[in-house]
Amino acid sequence: MRILVTNDDGIYSPGIAALAKIASNFGEVTVVAPDVEQSSMGHAVTHSRPLSYKKSPIEFPGINAYRVNGTPADCVALGTHLYHHIDVVLSGINMGTNLGNSMWHSGTLAAAKQAVLLGIKGIALSTPVGKSEPDFDLLAPYVQQVLAQLLKRTGPSLYNVNFPNHPKGIAWTKQSVRLYDGTIIPGTDPLGRKHYWFTVTPLEPAEKGTDRWAVENSYISVTPLRLDLTDEVKLQELEKTYPWEVLASS
Repeated sequence: MRILVTNDDGIYSPGIAALAKIASNFGEVTVVAPDVEQSSMGHAVTHSRPLSYKKSPIEFPGINAYRVNGTPADCVALGTHLYHHIDVVLSGINMGTNLGNSMWHSGTLAAAKQAVLLGIKGIALSTPVGKSEPDFDLLAPYVQQVLAQLLKRTGPSLYNVNFPNHPKGIAWTKQSVRLYDGTIIPGTDPLGRKHYWFTVTPLEPAEKGTDRWAVENSYISVTPLRLDLTDEVKLQELEKTYPWEVLASS
């Protein structure tokens, strides 16, 4: 199996080093990651300037690793161009969860989505971060167990995986879509200039069976996703209630 490992935290993140090491148990690993942090970049792609890549400034023992002056999606596009016949793209392990509505702006998940757009399986992996870094040694056997299950499944499927700090089980989940409150917090820098932080807070508790609920209850959340955003129920309703008429030609 040929595995491309990337992230949105950048080539220096301990999460990508942990993931690359675990992934090497399943096949040939190549690391292609952003040269700087690209968190919350979403599915941005670079089109106004050329991309370049260089050898990683930090060592990944036994693994070819490169840094790219672009986004997570750029890294997948470039990595799969340079290294043909990639079987799966693993993105992470992200420093911070990607649950519920955060999927919309997650660079970690965007890298996995880019893989699926190219016809390759994509798996995004994340874990909470607090005042200290996650214990990746503790999480390693759980990551290994989840990958062992997902990698044997065929087809260009997309999965979003979130690990609690101390897992007690694994749950298949759906995305939590409860409402969030977007808040702008003003402040000033040391020179007295104004700046602003954007943050969000869930307005409602997580519903059982969702990714947020699983991680809050110490379960590893594994959410199968798809790229088609069509609201099929609403589409059927509109087709029946408001059918389009044939437009007259001019």
